[in-house]
Amino acid sequence: MREIVVFSGANHPVLAERICDALGVPLAASHTSRFSNDCLQAQLLANCRQRDVYIIQSIAPPTQEALMELLLMIDAAKGASAAQITAVVPHFAYARSDKKDASRISLGGRLVADMLGAAGVDRVLTMTLHAPQVHGFFRVPVDHLTAIGILADHFRGDDLSDSVVVSPDLGNAKTATQFSRLLGLPVAAGSKQRKADDKVVIDAIVGDVSGKRAIILDDEIATGGSIIELLDRLKDFGCTEAAVACTHGLFRGQAVERLSTHPMISQVITTDTVPEPPGWPQLRIRSVAGLFAEAIYRIHAGTSISTLFDGVDPMHAPPQLPLFP
Repeated sequence: MREIVVFSGANHPVLAERICDALGVPLAASHTSRFSNDCLQAQLLANCRQRDVYIIQSIAPPTQEALMELLLMIDAAKGASAAQITAVVPHFAYARSDKKDASRISLGGRLVADMLGAAGVDRVLTMTLHAPQVHGFFRVPVDHLTAIGILADHFRGDDLSDSVVVSPDLGNAKTATQFSRLLGLPVAAGSKQRKADDKVVIDAIVGDVSGKRAIILDDEIATGGSIIELLDRLKDFGCTEAAVACTHGLFRGQAVERLSTHPMISQVITTDTVPEPPGWPQLRIRSVAGLFAEAIYRIHAGTSISTLFDGVDPMHAPPQLPLFP
């Protein structure tokens, strides 16, 4: 098989190191510089000719720089005669821009998918897109991973009596239902209306939460506004406390203060798809590095990735690593 080479952008090199450790391959060197006119330039410092190149970069704050650096690294690999280029994007920020819900509005999700293709990427590996339909925006193959098995593992072994899985909105209810089945729990959901990017209204709870402990599951938490609004409604409906779990813990603005001091929240759990926020030692972080490493192995070996999610529980699928000596 062709040799594999893995590069990392500047957004989250810690995750890239963890993925390479799990794969048993070194992280190849690269260098991104900035010209005096503020333009970026990326250089790959390892041979790419006729190799399978994997570029790991979360599109997360600083989002525009992360995206531009990824595009430049893809272009550099293409110009260096890489046999195949896979963009490993643990967090795809523009997935929230997925529909025309106002006049003359941009579709950022589709535009970024087109940009990645134009730069020369052959495949995209990502996790928990905010809107599943963004998968269809790409003109190259996309492998879409889920972290719900990893998050469910966090709660296994806990006393889950009188617990209920709660989705902040009905759109996420299908994923919450899969998550609840992994834990053998009932499921409930909020009825949410988004008024602005940082303002939501939840006017009802669908399902029984009275006297129960909630395990709130969301795909992404940015400012924490939706979670705080949901907690207010859960309290109104008799919920006693809540654990909060999400895949992408961005925690921007006042999110850390809001969530770390809220009297109803017993714990917050996220994954390492994006860098962890500073000053929050109580935050529980579960790594997705092993899951990404397994997916990269299967892409490189030409074996099935879908079987990784048999039973919707990736952590309990039969692993095929290691591949590389």
